[in-house]
Amino acid sequence: MNIGLIVAAGRGYRLGGPLPKQYLPLGGQPILRHTILALSRHPAIDAVQVVIHPDDTTLYADATAGLEKLRPVLHGGATRQDSARLGLEGIAGLQPRTVLIHDAVRPFIAPQTITAVLEALERTQAALVGVPLADTLKRVEDGVVTGTVDRAGLWRAQTPQGFRYADILAAHRHAVSSAPEREFTDDAMIAEHAGMKVEMVAGTEDNFKITTAADLARAEFLLGM
Repeated sequence: MNIGLIVAAGRGYRLGGPLPKQYLPLGGQPILRHTILALSRHPAIDAVQVVIHPDDTTLYADATAGLEKLRPVLHGGATRQDSARLGLEGIAGLQPRTVLIHDAVRPFIAPQTITAVLEALERTQAALVGVPLADTLKRVEDGVVTGTVDRAGLWRAQTPQGFRYADILAAHRHAVSSAPEREFTDDAMIAEHAGMKVEMVAGTEDNFKITTAADLARAEFLLGM
């Protein structure tokens, strides 16, 4: 069984207004709904589990009305790391083989990218989506360039990040016990901390995270193409 796990418990008010960004409208529907559909429509994804903030129950119900493949909603924790771990613990009874952990505000994940991650998990414990850096990188201090960073081998990490389920659940538990004060910014970092080999899968520039008003405008444009 392959499970899509969407972490949607963040507050994300940077776009302005009273709604967390995953519930903002995109093409007349909440961003989260588009993201769920992107995963659930893939034939190899058997179910989608969403982790939300406890305050968003009504927003979530409205955003997901009529959708298929959805598991009963789970509540997240204080951090993204906590929410992902609680999501993983919440699907333990299903005993899935693999889990793809995805950001709630990346609605343009391509089917072929999902396929590529699942194929990678046939040969490795963990795989994440990313794109290689194209721009020259500068280190800046107090507004002054202090050096140029070699971009060779550097990639921008995206999601989904896919794992063999038992391995990533064990890695999350290990992170809590071995480094309780450390902030892990994504699940691949938790896998690395546990000593897992993580394979990079080439993604696309369209698989961006909607964070700013410019991102939302770009998403509206892509949706209308």
